[in-house]
Amino acid sequence: MTTLGAMQHWPLRVMRLVDHAEREHGDGEVVSAWADGLVTRSTWRKIAKDARRMAQALEALDIKKGERIATLAMNHGSHLTAWYGAIGMGGILHTINPRLFEDQLDYIANHAGDRVLLYDQAFAGLVERMKPRWPGIEHYICFDPPTGSSGGAAGDWAFADWIAAHDGNYTWVDGDEREPCALCYTSGTTGNPKGVLYEHRSTLLHTLVEIGPDIFNLSKRSVVLPIVPMFHANAWGIPWAAPATGCKLVLSADYRPATMCRLFREEGVTHSAGVPTIWLTMIEHIESTGEQPGDLKQVTIGGSAAPRAMIKWFRNHGIDVGHAWGMTETSPIGTCGARPLGWEAMTDDEQIDYISRQGRVPFGVELRIVDDEGVELPRDGHTSGRLLVRGPWVIQRYFRAAEDSTDADCWFDTGDVATLHPDGTVQITDRSKDVIKSGGEWISSIDLENAAVGCPGVAEAAAIGIAHPKWDERPLLLCVRAPGSEVCAATIRNYLAGQVAKWWLPNAIEFVDELPHTATGKLSKKTLRDQFRDYRFADATDMVGRD
Repeated sequence: MTTLGAMQHWPLRVMRLVDHAEREHGDGEVVSAWADGLVTRSTWRKIAKDARRMAQALEALDIKKGERIATLAMNHGSHLTAWYGAIGMGGILHTINPRLFEDQLDYIANHAGDRVLLYDQAFAGLVERMKPRWPGIEHYICFDPPTGSSGGAAGDWAFADWIAAHDGNYTWVDGDEREPCALCYTSGTTGNPKGVLYEHRSTLLHTLVEIGPDIFNLSKRSVVLPIVPMFHANAWGIPWAAPATGCKLVLSADYRPATMCRLFREEGVTHSAGVPTIWLTMIEHIESTGEQPGDLKQVTIGGSAAPRAMIKWFRNHGIDVGHAWGMTETSPIGTCGARPLGWEAMTDDEQIDYISRQGRVPFGVELRIVDDEGVELPRDGHTSGRLLVRGPWVIQRYFRAAEDSTDADCWFDTGDVATLHPDGTVQITDRSKDVIKSGGEWISSIDLENAAVGCPGVAEAAAIGIAHPKWDERPLLLCVRAPGSEVCAATIRNYLAGQVAKWWLPNAIEFVDELPHTATGKLSKKTLRDQFRDYRFADATDMVGRD
């Protein structure tokens, strides 16, 4: 049979990203703002060179293709170098979340089978405590040892010295695009954390979609600063997306709002991304100090739903909001707030309503909602159901698991409850375990919290279900007052009365000094349910809140 033509076989492997950045954007900046205030500068050319030197250093330690190389670090250029160095020699990059409990850290490193750990000096004490519990880790390298010392904890290698012994004359290890390249564990709010093993192909496909105008909208002209740790779902893919475009990348180990605002201004940051709690503190800082975020043009908000008041604040400051949904298991982008046809004709309130949803799927992701029996539900904008997802960068099986985590048609149950609208947008109404079930109907804790945050004087809010003899569950709203605020329960209730259905109003409103968060910055509803498991409403039939 005559071959009419053919296209080149060009395996989609991660190292092509840094090769592209080195070749086409070699002088592009990678800026590191360290926790001690020091700012250092590198380029894509140097990142690529140092990654090759690190690959040589790993091979000198007899690390083999497919073995796990762990990092315990915040955001900086050396950490970025380690990503590409580990993957470039055929290893599997394993980013460890230092905010997890030590028992979880014990489990994760041993379950992953890590052989090497690279860590920040800030975590040296933690590393020393964990060494006896990590028998499989043979080599420890400190990214930023104290000046004049030979290394980090107990004389471990210093990263710069470790790679300096090699010349960088190295060819990346090649292979199939379906080979694994990175490993990230879920936060493990119930049971042990689960490992999500990303492939070269899945990562490249995710990257090509992420840089598009309807997702992160990145180009060579962009300056992007992720306020997302590199250990959290690959910093939402930004360390892969930045070299794909050659844009300037600003990495900071310090997320305090004063630091962020300074970096926004001094580095000309145009794009950023983070969870709502980060943006809440940023907004409070700007409102109290008058500092401005410089040239910031677009923020992506994910991790949990963004309050309507937050979206409105950004718009009032000329900053576009991309509202995203995803999870570690989706690499993590599942949806983002692409603007629809006819956007300009929509009123301001209509536009805010639209952005308040979690956006639309890009090509490559499919969504559906089902009931408890698995029957598909309509996309009518009203019906809520369990959200299922599938696509080429969505998990099929957890690391070392015996069985797939999807059904026969590759649908993965996200654990979220959502509504799908006729126009294709998705609205996350709750986590399935967080929804408040009252009298046979569902109350969205997310919507109730976001409405409460819109009340002047409320800095943060969380809603949980409390057992009720008549209604099964009723909402308890926990609020943190903004600095200097004396807002009371009655004021919040009156405000909520104009924002949510009457039967959604909380049976009680309590004030707390702070709310617990997970290791990835989300509200920890599990912790709150544990703290308030013995809570009882003063009058189970009374709908009046109290201080």
